[in-house]
Amino acid sequence: MEDIHGEKFKLFKKAYNFSKRVHQGQKRVSGEPYLIHPIEVAAIVAGLRMDCASIVAALLHDTVEDTLATLEDIKQEFGEEVAFIVDGLTKLGKLSFKSSEELEAENIRKMIVAMAKDIRVIIIKLADRLHNLRTLDFLAKEKQIKIAQET
Repeated sequence: MEDIHGEKFKLFKKAYNFSKRVHQGQKRVSGEPYLIHPIEVAAIVAGLRMDCASIVAALLHDTVEDTLATLEDIKQEFGEEVAFIVDGLTKLGKLSFKSSEELEAENIRKMIVAMAKDIRVIIIKLADRLHNLRTLDFLAKEKQIKIAQET
């Protein structure tokens, strides 16, 4: 990760506060505040020494999908690059498979590569899935298995 000084720190803080505001009142199945999830995803991304835009996008990764925030809000507050990554994550999150044939690894790979024009989208999505896998304890066994298989 780049040094967290000056402008970068302000941007991280701004993203944290934005995410905190739009996710206010949301809880995970465990009962913990939803904000913990984007913080943990951002920590995973930071641990991979990814750039500032990636860490900010990780903090914001569920805002467009799960809150009233819009992609335009993200673009205005955090710029085109972060908005592009968040948009890619939102679109990637909407992938669904209708038949068992579609679950084949090659088909999934092709869909992801076609949709993700920026490898950072894939890395942040994997960090998102990793954190979800680490916190499956509060879900029913069937749901745990389904999420693990999707991942």
